[in-house]
Amino acid sequence: MPRWLISIFVLSLAACTPVHDNSNEFVSGYVAVHEIFWAADHDTPYPFMTSGEVSCVYYPDFGIEVYFEPFGYIEDSSIGTPLNKAAAESLKKEGMIPNVPYSINEGADLSEVIDVGLELCVS
Repeated sequence: MPRWLISIFVLSLAACTPVHDNSNEFVSGYVAVHEIFWAADHDTPYPFMTSGEVSCVYYPDFGIEVYFEPFGYIEDSSIGTPLNKAAAESLKKEGMIPNVPYSINEGADLSEVIDVGLELCVS
């Protein structure tokens, strides 16, 4: 079959392909956090007892979930510490509990770290 005929076929197939709806897909992201670097970009004190990752997961059913996992416990089987209501409700509904060491400083202000996590999934 001539190349030009194949090109026309492929182009017509692509032109007739329906647009994919991304509204039901999940989005995720993570960022490393460390006490030494936190103060450079944030106004609140570092909220954790150790370094780790703040991650986000977006599922249409729950919204954006934000978690913290200490370094050394970041793997596929880890269930991070929920930092926002969506994360806590998601774990509760699934009957799951965090399996990483609890590493939030007592009385810590989590508002800024939650914002960091939320922005991971919307950017």
